[in-house]
Amino acid sequence: YEQEVIVVPVLLLASFLVTIVFILLLRFCPEKVDRIRPKASKSPNRRVLHGIDRKLEAKQSFNLVNPLPTTFSLHSFLNFASFLAQLGPHPFLPELLGVVSLRAPLVTVMEELENRDLLSFLWRCREVPPMTERRIFTMAKQVASALEFLHSKGLLHGNVRARNVLVSRDFTAKLWGLHGVYSRKDQGAARRDDPSMKKWQAPEILAKRPAGPSSDIWSFGILLFEMVNKTVLLQFHQRGKPLKRPSNCSNALYSFIKSCCQFKDLDRPSMVEMGRKLLSGEKGASDKAIKASEKMSIEQYLLEAGYGETNSYTVF
Repeated sequence: YEQEVIVVPVLLLASFLVTIVFILLLRFCPEKVDRIRPKASKSPNRRVLHGIDRKLEAKQSFNLVNPLPTTFSLHSFLNFASFLAQLGPHPFLPELLGVVSLRAPLVTVMEELENRDLLSFLWRCREVPPMTERRIFTMAKQVASALEFLHSKGLLHGNVRARNVLVSRDFTAKLWGLHGVYSRKDQGAARRDDPSMKKWQAPEILAKRPAGPSSDIWSFGILLFEMVNKTVLLQFHQRGKPLKRPSNCSNALYSFIKSCCQFKDLDRPSMVEMGRKLLSGEKGASDKAIKASEKMSIEQYLLEAGYGETNSYTVF
């Protein structure tokens, strides 16, 4: 009994002191705690990459998360996270779940969108699941809804294309690529010439004139064309030539794309008109699979999609 009276309090006191020391180390010397912790083994359940995912990982495109530049500002990171939070929820914008900002790595935690970006999804759709005209109208309607939401807040997206649209497991499309939206709004950053964006930019932007909501509508039309067919679009932008209808594109979808890609910005439809036309097109669309009109290598596909040696996929 005497031993229990002495030993038990001593053990409790020792465990209390060890806990206090660990908490202090975690608070003031986290690197030492990291060295003490056992190394995590590689998960045996790592997702197996197939098709474009594996090739793009080797090419350091879709799966590469770039290290933050030396000029990176913690203040800028927190402001961007705050911008996402204040933007408010929308069913077709990725949901912000939280922010890790107390210690590296700094992370904005977004909802998981299992089919990842639309660009890689379109490549996989050459096999399964097939892309149909109805699905194109449905996804376009979702992206247009998110775009209208941004415009209602006085924001321009400025970079609408397949690589900036994310796709969920149930094929819901959500508009991403919002860092440029934040930069133009809160930092007043000057527009930089990005050669990879020219295929999606409206004529007024290529001519160095101010951008407006109709500039996003032009890019939206090119996004739809991108979903139907991959081809060289730069000459069409620069010379104002009419967009030729791909053999696998219906007259209704082609007519809508042409209306978005009118050379004069005043001739393009408003967001309200777009929503109405997309809803009508979805109802009358075909469920027949749309097959690629021509064969294309992964290298050519990436080049047409705006990926070059200096372009890589960065996750914010």
